Amino acid sequence: MTGESNKPDRTAWFTSLTAAFLLLSFVAAPTAHAWGCKGHQTVASIAEKHLTPEARQMIEKLLGENPIDPQLKRWCGNATNDLIVDASTWPDDVRNDRKNGPWHYIDIPRGKHKGSLDEYCGAGGCVTQAIEEQRAALKDKSAAPLKRAEAIRYLIHFVGDLHQPLHAINNADNGGNCVPVKYFHHEPLANPLHPEREDFSPNLHQVWDTEIVERDMEISNPHRYADELDEKFRAQLAGLETAGIHVDNWAWESHERAETSVYDAFPMKIGIEPDLKPKGCADNNHMGKRMFDKHLAIDEAYQSSAAKAAEDGLWEAGVRLAMILNDAAKANP
Repeated sequence: MTGESNKPDRTAWFTSLTAAFLLLSFVAAPTAHAWGCKGHQTVASIAEKHLTPEARQMIEKLLGENPIDPQLKRWCGNATNDLIVDASTWPDDVRNDRKNGPWHYIDIPRGKHKGSLDEYCGAGGCVTQAIEEQRAALKDKSAAPLKRAEAIRYLIHFVGDLHQPLHAINNADNGGNCVPVKYFHHEPLANPLHPEREDFSPNLHQVWDTEIVERDMEISNPHRYADELDEKFRAQLAGLETAGIHVDNWAWESHERAETSVYDAFPMKIGIEPDLKPKGCADNNHMGKRMFDKHLAIDEAYQSSAAKAAEDGLWEAGVRLAMILNDAAKANP
């Protein structure tokens, strides 16, 4: 009798706990950030392997003498004493305070091809413009050391951002944030606080930021994963370095990767939407609901293909970041 009398209370408690967990998954989750913690840390670790002694000395001096505010809330924590790896996630920690969210991406509409990026860089800036501005700040030896240190942190992060495919494309879906997907057995769930917003978790951007990379990493860590990728792509290093620093070209490469490896990889066709920048997923004729009704699912086949594309992007980002930092460390001509 005692056990039976407790059953309703247990059920209510479990239901409340489940609801609270789902609520926390939306409330506690950060705004979608390219590659997540481990992805950005991997890019930084790869870059470290390709720094010249002059670049390493410059970076360690500037970052060491201009440390990150210890009171700053770090989403990824302070799990490393490696200044370069630690710097890789700092721009996400300050993006709201500094109101520079647009610096992390560029909205190139689906279906567009090579050409000028000027029309896709809004009034608040974009990632390609931010990279060039921070390059100039770092190369200015007369600039304040704090400004140059922050330029390094921005560059480490933004070059990574640029190589996350969904940071270089838009399909009137906020870079895939308005595309609900089932990720293996995880069904997309609406935000329980605001279902009218039509934002779901998991969604396409979220999965590409974090889940695809971390599933590919398995039991590894960013440092070891960087070693593995650097060895895997070693034969391509000379070609990548010879091609030089061309930030706009990198953006178009990332855009094309989003077309082929993100959207076109689904068996069900995802059409090209009007060139809009919706404020939320209920805009653009209920984009979130329309995409939810497609029942898009990421299975082992999609994961395998996506992981290969993500590996390409992470490694290229690391090597190209090193190229930018090495160039900035050169003595003035």
